[in-house]
Amino acid sequence: MNKLTKRDRTGERGSILALSAVGMLSVLLAVGLGVDISHFYLVKNELQNAADASALAAASAINSNPSGIVEGTTRAVEAMNNYDFNHKDVGVQRTDVKWAVNLDGPYMTEEQASTEAQAPTIRFVQVTTPASPVGVSFAAMVLGNSKNLSASATAGLSVPLNVFCNFIPLSVLIDNDETQLIKGKTYTIRASTGGSPSPGNYQILAVAGRGGVDVEFGVGAGVDACAEPGTVYDVDTKPGLTSGKVRKGINARFDDYAGSQLDPSSEPPDTNIKEGITWDDYSKFLGCGRPKAIACDPKYVTAPSHAGVDNRRVVLIPLVKVSEYDQGRDTVKFFRFGAFFLKTKVGGGNGGELEAEYIEDRLAIGEGGYNPAGVVGDPTLAAPVLYK
Repeated sequence: MNKLTKRDRTGERGSILALSAVGMLSVLLAVGLGVDISHFYLVKNELQNAADASALAAASAINSNPSGIVEGTTRAVEAMNNYDFNHKDVGVQRTDVKWAVNLDGPYMTEEQASTEAQAPTIRFVQVTTPASPVGVSFAAMVLGNSKNLSASATAGLSVPLNVFCNFIPLSVLIDNDETQLIKGKTYTIRASTGGSPSPGNYQILAVAGRGGVDVEFGVGAGVDACAEPGTVYDVDTKPGLTSGKVRKGINARFDDYAGSQLDPSSEPPDTNIKEGITWDDYSKFLGCGRPKAIACDPKYVTAPSHAGVDNRRVVLIPLVKVSEYDQGRDTVKFFRFGAFFLKTKVGGGNGGELEAEYIEDRLAIGEGGYNPAGVVGDPTLAAPVLYK
């Protein structure tokens, strides 16, 4: 019996080694598969982040004008192609950027969306990346040598805003029963010495601080605050013309930093500093000279010497009822907000009335939000947001 048992065991020699080798191979394959799949998820996440940034960049250019569609497409392509995946450019083309009136579509091409009739209705943009191959490192026998990944993102204008941020510390006066502003009309944003709403007040607000320098930075960069119209939000007025500080804040947006503490790197000028033009002139030439955009017309466009940012001449300004003002330092409430276009910079001296043109076109205004418990939002003011 002992001899028989030994003979049987001798025939099983090496089986443990073979089973171990097969098991080890299976474990290595499973680990490699896990590593590759994790890599796919990481690349997909990066690709999605890039698509999101691209769609938001496109939505930020929406301005109810064909130029906004063309410029938005350019921004989407530039933003997307700043990313590098698998040591290759993503290669997004203008045809990968689609536009729509409604979130669910139908989505149309740049050429279809950028007509005079269609552009004012556009609210959404969708960016889809072409298939990008990602190499398989460990599990090629199961997954193949590479896998194609793609991503899509949709952004657009938000619901009408009723919370507004980065407005400038000046105000537009309205009569107590006035609710409708007129498109294209110029409104006084700082009164002259003979047109103050009350003794000592010239429509300047102390929301950025009570000093003159606070006014300069607030006008030049926008105040670091948010407000809701129609709520109990009392703001101190800033008595005095404060002409020098207001002038420096506004003129910085026109690339004039003479005597100013503002820095063009942090408070840049507009990309178009041509004075005396209207909002329609300005918006028509948004992004002019860039890929696919119309050529810049010197009659309507002047480039700054410093690197500029689009729409720096578009400012949010609170509207205040005349009856809110009293003499000297006072507190006022915001009735509503409006977007205004700065047509000219400010000359020397105390100056007269400072005016800005009211914009009624729907456009991406920048920063803001929506409070469901707040007042009804302004349909012309929205922020670029990511939807899906």
